[in-house]
Amino acid sequence: MGAGPGGTDHATIAFVPPQLATLVDRAPAGDDWLHEVKFDGYRIECRVVGPRVTLFTRTGQDWTDRFQPVADAAAGLDASGALLDGEIAILRPDGTTSFQALQNHLGGDAPGQLVYFAFDLLFLGGRDLRPLPLEERKVALARLLGSDRRSGSGGVIRYTDHVLGNGPAFFQKARAAGLEGIVSKRRNDPYHGGRGPGWVKTKALRRQELVIGGFTEPEGAREGIGALLVGFYRADALVPAGKVGTGFSQKVALELRRRLDAIVTDRSPFASAIPGAGRQIHWVKPQLVAEIAFGELTRDGKLRHPSFQGLRADKPAREVVQEVPAAPVRPPRSG
Repeated sequence: MGAGPGGTDHATIAFVPPQLATLVDRAPAGDDWLHEVKFDGYRIECRVVGPRVTLFTRTGQDWTDRFQPVADAAAGLDASGALLDGEIAILRPDGTTSFQALQNHLGGDAPGQLVYFAFDLLFLGGRDLRPLPLEERKVALARLLGSDRRSGSGGVIRYTDHVLGNGPAFFQKARAAGLEGIVSKRRNDPYHGGRGPGWVKTKALRRQELVIGGFTEPEGAREGIGALLVGFYRADALVPAGKVGTGFSQKVALELRRRLDAIVTDRSPFASAIPGAGRQIHWVKPQLVAEIAFGELTRDGKLRHPSFQGLRADKPAREVVQEVPAAPVRPPRSG
């Protein structure tokens, strides 16, 4: 298996740290940005080496077996020595994606269509495309996916289109359509792993990854758990963010109880007390990460009207921090 022109041996292509978006409260407006829909699923790198396909999470875990239909579709691409970047999500009939629906799919309940939304191409034919401007990489990605009839508008693998400039207007359209938000990217930038100013995200729906540090007993006819006690890390301290008592079905609550019972501990993992948590608290080792939707965040970092969306197995608990919008992106000075 050889290398592409100016590239590396196909067999050496491996997972690379993904580029991550910084949260902002207003989408950038300049023409040096392109804007894509933000999907509500799992960030996945798709490596194609000959007939073999591997799907990596954003931390490099091999999740090929969990999303076999995507791997099967990618195996049909004319793309040996390729590494695609994208998001796996469940596409609902109204055109939105849902992390909760994806969790249900992984649990065996599979309404909606499993789709891999590809938005970047890092390697092709063994050649490293990361130094190229984003727009050039996306042209190569569109050409690649267009060559495969199974990856068209109704296929498992889909090209993520974009608009140029006027991010605030695009964000308003995304909000009106009930989408999670948008991701804005500098159109001429190379690909850089990690979080930086080149990619920013603007959310229409408020979400936060939080660490589960305990739970309460159910009351009345409820089974499994009453509420989750959640928090985020600030330095080495787990800071409480409140309780989450809605968003899980009976099946999910019972499965959560099974997993939480296995990591029960005698001491609270939180750095401070949780007012109003109740007496029947079971502390757990801070190992599980939950995706939580909420109405707003109070000044002291507490969630209002939170709702459980699912567990995130793709992110270590110690990486969970409070996500606060950065300062608005300013256009570059001229002259």
